Amino acid sequence: MFDQSNLIYRYDGSFDGLLCCIFESYDKKEIPTEIILPDTSQTLLFAAKEIRTDVKKANRVLTSIPKKMGNDALNFIQRAFLTCAAKKELYILLFLRLGYRHGRSVMGMLTDDAVHPLFKAVKHLDNESHLLKGFVRFSIFSNVLVAEIEPKNCVLPLMAQHFRERYPEERFLIYDKTHGMALVYQPYQSAIIPIEDLELPEPDEQEQSYRALWRLFYDTIEIQGRHNPNCRMSHMPKRYWKYMTEFGTPHKETPLKLEDTAKFLIP
Repeated sequence: MFDQSNLIYRYDGSFDGLLCCIFESYDKKEIPTEIILPDTSQTLLFAAKEIRTDVKKANRVLTSIPKKMGNDALNFIQRAFLTCAAKKELYILLFLRLGYRHGRSVMGMLTDDAVHPLFKAVKHLDNESHLLKGFVRFSIFSNVLVAEIEPKNCVLPLMAQHFRERYPEERFLIYDKTHGMALVYQPYQSAIIPIEDLELPEPDEQEQSYRALWRLFYDTIEIQGRHNPNCRMSHMPKRYWKYMTEFGTPHKETPLKLEDTAKFLIP
């Protein structure tokens, strides 16, 4: 029998750490009122219980999930953990409690107060990662393709395979400014690493010219008679424009003209 406790779990923010919170909840037969990160500065009404990350405990929980409720449930909570949803950790705990009780059918319990917010959050995550696969704009710095993004969700793990397959022979870096991490890749090797801040040098003349070329292409293909800002923002939300070359502020140099593009297109 589980009791709603007046405890708050504090964990290290890792997925293994969250699984240890699940283990602790079952081991102590208690349900926390909240699960928070170490740097949470809000005033706490209840005592905070520190949950240490133990790989063995985390693995016991991890292996039990597909056995009890299927691989789809495991994949679902892994993606739910990447979302920006408020109280996602507590909802994942409650979701798993339902899954241990009801098995695979938990994935169909969309009206449950714990399940519904997670499905909504995962849908937002999937949509954002899909959009960014098309909205990422690279610049070249020292022969490395570099891009910056500010997503709401932690989308890099979902974007990694797409860009590895798209640029298999290149070296690139995609910096997630929101979460302080970056996807780094060199041929056939990739990793997601923490980066607190990324300072890029000023673009050189060639990079500026390529940016101007892209803006010229973007402006040229538009049909002026069908200009529809509202439609554009529905397909390309404005919050992504900051790092998109076609919406960037042109440099002070003379704008690129159509007749100047040949030197970039002809080897």
